[in-house]
Amino acid sequence: MKSEAKKEKAAGLRLHNLRLRPGARHRVKRLGCGESSGHGKTSGKGHKGQKARSGGSLRLGFEGGQMPLIRRLPKRGFNNAAFHKHYAIVNLSELADFKSGSIVNEESLRAANLVRGNFYGIKILGDGELKHGLTIQAEKVSTAAREKIEKAGGTIAAPEAKAPRNGATEASAEKPKRAARSPASRKVKPKKTKVGKK
Repeated sequence: MKSEAKKEKAAGLRLHNLRLRPGARHRVKRLGCGESSGHGKTSGKGHKGQKARSGGSLRLGFEGGQMPLIRRLPKRGFNNAAFHKHYAIVNLSELADFKSGSIVNEESLRAANLVRGNFYGIKILGDGELKHGLTIQAEKVSTAAREKIEKAGGTIAAPEAKAPRNGATEASAEKPKRAARSPASRKVKPKKTKVGKK
């Protein structure tokens, strides 16, 4: 066994020699196999009741009809988490693979698999060193990163405006304004007069 383990370490991890760590797999608890096992008779479900039945389960937070805790707790205030702007973080050490003079923006970072998913913008942080000049197009740049980029001969530019996400063009996005009608063109309704009974 030890010699096999040494060979695997020398060869490195491969698909054919992947194994679970000791203790990762547990023996299945065998139920209903005699009273002496400790899991016989009722098989750990107790006597009768909803939880002892087949398919009998309670939803999360259910307290038997009593007002549940999540509804008993007071809820006050406003949470701004829904409007939080999430930025993708990129360090200078990750920009070393870009060629000198190249433009670093969201498209190039996605192509290099340095950022993924949905985010509001990109923030450049100053961890690492930059040895050649790059044109950085990002929404945010830290002070340390700005100093290192400018020291290496690079520049920082504002990112290009993003196209609308719903696919609508700018022309179609702008609704045509209706011309204001003049007071003379408006129709004046005649006032109704009440006729008194004679």
